[in-house]
Amino acid sequence: MYNLQYSYYELSWLFLIYSLLGWCTGVAVAAARRKKFINTGVLNLPVCPVYGISAVAYTIFLSELKEYPLFLFLGGMVLSAVLTVITGIVLQQIFHREWWDYSKYRIGFHGYITAPLLLLFGAAAIGVIWVGNPLILKLIHLMPYSVGRLNLMIIAVLLGIDLLGALAVVWRWRSYIKRLSGMTDNMQKVSASFGNAITSAIQKRLERSYPNLSTEKILQEKAKEIPKEEKKFAEGSGFYKLVWLFLIGSFFGDLVETVFCRITMGWWMSRSSVVYGHFSIVWGFACALLTALMYRYRDRSDRYLFFYGTVVGGTYEYVCSVITEIVFGTVFWDYSKIPFNLGGRVNLLYCFFWGIVAVLWLKGIYPFLSKWIEKIPKKIGPALTWILIVLMTVNVMISALALDRYSKRQRGVEADSSIEMVLDERFPDERMMKIYPKAKIVDRK
Repeated sequence: MYNLQYSYYELSWLFLIYSLLGWCTGVAVAAARRKKFINTGVLNLPVCPVYGISAVAYTIFLSELKEYPLFLFLGGMVLSAVLTVITGIVLQQIFHREWWDYSKYRIGFHGYITAPLLLLFGAAAIGVIWVGNPLILKLIHLMPYSVGRLNLMIIAVLLGIDLLGALAVVWRWRSYIKRLSGMTDNMQKVSASFGNAITSAIQKRLERSYPNLSTEKILQEKAKEIPKEEKKFAEGSGFYKLVWLFLIGSFFGDLVETVFCRITMGWWMSRSSVVYGHFSIVWGFACALLTALMYRYRDRSDRYLFFYGTVVGGTYEYVCSVITEIVFGTVFWDYSKIPFNLGGRVNLLYCFFWGIVAVLWLKGIYPFLSKWIEKIPKKIGPALTWILIVLMTVNVMISALALDRYSKRQRGVEADSSIEMVLDERFPDERMMKIYPKAKIVDRK
């Protein structure tokens, strides 16, 4: 079904070039608005990685839609919207500040995205797949491979150093913001202390580029804050809450699918994503993703939630299908026999199911689970959560290795290491077929 046309070497160059082009575009737009040069990037180097990541995402997930311009346009809109919203949420969680705000526009998503940008992203996807990639790849291939590889290594080192500097700034910034909550009585002292921590060029530049991050504004808002009561464990929709929702969603998602298969097909079938336990990772991530993206809209109408759930769920399922096929060479579901499908990865009927699930989740299931998660004692909650994270991570890693080895065995590749021999012994074909009865090995050539 899917054939990744681009090597890691080519994807790396596409990431860098589009990051540079995105940075140039951002600087040009900022200069036109403010009548002066402003580096709108987080890094000091002239790159804006979010544009590079978006272009690579278009390349990986949307290349097979090249002959379907409408779906390519819509895919670019949805994929970019998800990336933009996730980026905005992550930055807000790190800095406790909104980096940009489009809430003044009538059509948008909580200030993170707006309709004109969505249309621009859709056009960008077409431009990248139809024009940008062919042209850039021709230029890349004019350069000797050894020279290109050396340049990539040098640029990667520079980006790494720049990124470490930015992360150091973020760490200091967070620590000082946390200290502000108990120091509002002497605002002058706090301002001076905070100012000493942001003397670096990165911090000053970020404040100029994003006024919401300015020290003065943060201090003013902190001074107006009313002391809050001690929070419960995993209150709201933060990291710990999302982890627990992922784990619970993974377990019950597997249970629901197993019962559904028993009712519709007449036999018990494993729907687990991992080799140990009954957990469907796709459902777990879906629960966490729906909560993270739609938590603030949980009080909206059912129709509103249904629409967003349909779009987010369909996109999520499509992306999961591509990722699992690229990584494992395995297709875990195929809807090609169902009407109104897109490459067998998603279909309209199941997208509607995602919309229904979004409504049921946010209106009924989530409030119930949230209440019980918050009853976990605050003293043991974080430690218990991290223990479960480690166990699930190990489970996923072993499952990935077992799946990769299973895929190689189906193609006749013999074990050439002690680890692969152990995998062959512990996870033979009979066991893998029992765990993943619907998995289909695809030819990656």
